[in-house]
Amino acid sequence: MISAEGFVHGNERARAELLHSTYPREWFDPLMADRYLRRGAYVIEQGTFDWETYLGPRYIPSGPPSSIPNAWQREDELFVPFRHSDGHILGLFSVGDPVSGRRLSNEELDVLVAVTLQAAVLVEAAQTNAAWERSQNGLAELLAVSGRLLEPGSVQDVLDRVCAGVRSALGFDKVQIQLHDPVTATYRCSASLGWPDGDRAVTTSTTDADLARLLDPEFEVDGCYLLSHDAGAARCSQASIGYLSQYNGAGPNAWNRHWLAVPMHDRDGHVIGTIWADDPHDRLLPSTEILQALRVFANQATAALDSAGRFEEMRFLAEHDPLTRLYNRRAFNDRLRVEATRARRYGTPFALVVLDVNGFKRINDRHGHLAGDAALARVADLLNNQLRAPDAAFRIGGDEFALVLTEIELGEVTPVVRRIAAHLADVSTAEGHAVSASFGVAVFGGTIKDEETLLRSADAAMYAAKRSGEDVHLAA
Repeated sequence: MISAEGFVHGNERARAELLHSTYPREWFDPLMADRYLRRGAYVIEQGTFDWETYLGPRYIPSGPPSSIPNAWQREDELFVPFRHSDGHILGLFSVGDPVSGRRLSNEELDVLVAVTLQAAVLVEAAQTNAAWERSQNGLAELLAVSGRLLEPGSVQDVLDRVCAGVRSALGFDKVQIQLHDPVTATYRCSASLGWPDGDRAVTTSTTDADLARLLDPEFEVDGCYLLSHDAGAARCSQASIGYLSQYNGAGPNAWNRHWLAVPMHDRDGHVIGTIWADDPHDRLLPSTEILQALRVFANQATAALDSAGRFEEMRFLAEHDPLTRLYNRRAFNDRLRVEATRARRYGTPFALVVLDVNGFKRINDRHGHLAGDAALARVADLLNNQLRAPDAAFRIGGDEFALVLTEIELGEVTPVVRRIAAHLADVSTAEGHAVSASFGVAVFGGTIKDEETLLRSADAAMYAAKRSGEDVHLAA
């Protein structure tokens, strides 16, 4: 792609017609034929090329044809390409309307070509310097973001920092991170920048199978995977395609709906997530330095996610039981205090249910502790699934659990508990490890005015149920 963006010198009409014009590289191929080449320039004299069938913005001077010898004609064109040291074209000089009114002599063409060669050197040096500055700025930004990634924070904090870092340091307008969901066998968006909330780009997941096809070693560059649009589309089902690039160009070095994915690996080498980068600001394919920086971001993000995940797990385990994932005894005591305070202040009743698993020792003795742990985990899942959103379940001992049921009267508790007991018996029998539970119930209020009395009453009711063989026993 060759653009006249900001590089038109001449009268106002010439500037108006040519400024901001953009030409595909292929536009110039017929004009740069050998028959027009003269001393390093391409001289296309009026009448030697059919411009009527060739679309594209042109400036044609006004005024009558000149009759002086060797006069410059209105439809004459003169191009001089200036090239990078590796041979590719950096741009083109297009000149016209010479002050002398005559076509250029060989000597004048030699001067123009020499000036163009010098301009090529200066442009290449300027581009190299700009690339170096971008690289240094990107490196500084990368180091700053990498430092922030190691700061304490949640998993979401880390993901948001990575998106912001890739966008600001590496010049991509759109950045998305998808994390693996083993339940759905897809990679789902967990953080993004550049798209509005709810956009199809961030609601479309990538399937395991599609990502595996995209991460083809054929397209691996410095740990990143860069595919052309056609190559990516051929390997990906329509269900995984949520976005097509907007900042596209033309030519061998242009970004044109490419796919750029950077996988994030755990310690065992499994892909746990993917960074997707799209719409580069310069509309160019990423350089080696940018791809290497993206790989560093992915490595840093993986380490930071691991650290944040461990931090969140530690914070979770401060209030949760590691086996059942229910709230633990510490959280139970805190919740009782909160509910008792609320009940005393506002007169809102709540119930405490204490339950002990019957037959748990038998499972441990016959099938081992792993089977016992699995049984406790199933009981915990059942309790969570049977409760309303405001209620909570706790593991307060080895095989002892508790339920806090908010804003419920004594007469409403028994049907709830009997439903849970029946469901527990049905599920455990179907799984081959028949277990039941003895439930003791106490309601805050009346003679029970503090959490200690409430717990003792519910506990005593549970042991009364166990002795009598009842499922549920209400505190006196």
